[in-house]
Amino acid sequence: MYIPIILGTAREGRQSEKVAKFILQETKKFGLETEIIDVRDFRIEATDNTQESAIAKIFSKKITKADGLIIITPEYNHSYSGELKMMLDMLYKQYARKPVGICGVSAGPLGGVRAVEQLKLMVIELSMVPIRISLYFSNVFELFEDGVIKNKAYYEQVRGFLEELTWYARALKAAKAKKTNTRETH
Repeated sequence: MYIPIILGTAREGRQSEKVAKFILQETKKFGLETEIIDVRDFRIEATDNTQESAIAKIFSKKITKADGLIIITPEYNHSYSGELKMMLDMLYKQYARKPVGICGVSAGPLGGVRAVEQLKLMVIELSMVPIRISLYFSNVFELFEDGVIKNKAYYEQVRGFLEELTWYARALKAAKAKKTNTRETH
């Protein structure tokens, strides 16, 4: 099962990258095929909605292959980044009926909760299925030491998050296959 991780900020000094690397490590340990899809690598012109650019085609292949997604988003001014919005808006049909788990990141005590809640509304519009469990990485500047997460409770939280995400990925994939098989027999 392929569940890539979208790193949703291009800012210099981004702390979300620490979270993305931690989630990558845990997702691999969970037995999933994964990679980080960095928003820095998928920038397009603000007016390009053709899905025809080389970048859009690469992104489309990754999302088409994906059984689900994980999005790591920092909270900037009570929302997610503009780069993430533009990257997600690059496609549409490729997201249909795929589950998405969202991880919020912030320097403060709320862990990006406002960005996560707004992002959940947006991914629904893109026909994705946000899972109920979200992860919140609060006080991110103090959360990691030498790239290692200090709060060990996150290991169990990530496991529950991945269990729910993969349950939805399997269920939605099975439903899609059943629908396809039903069409073929009629």
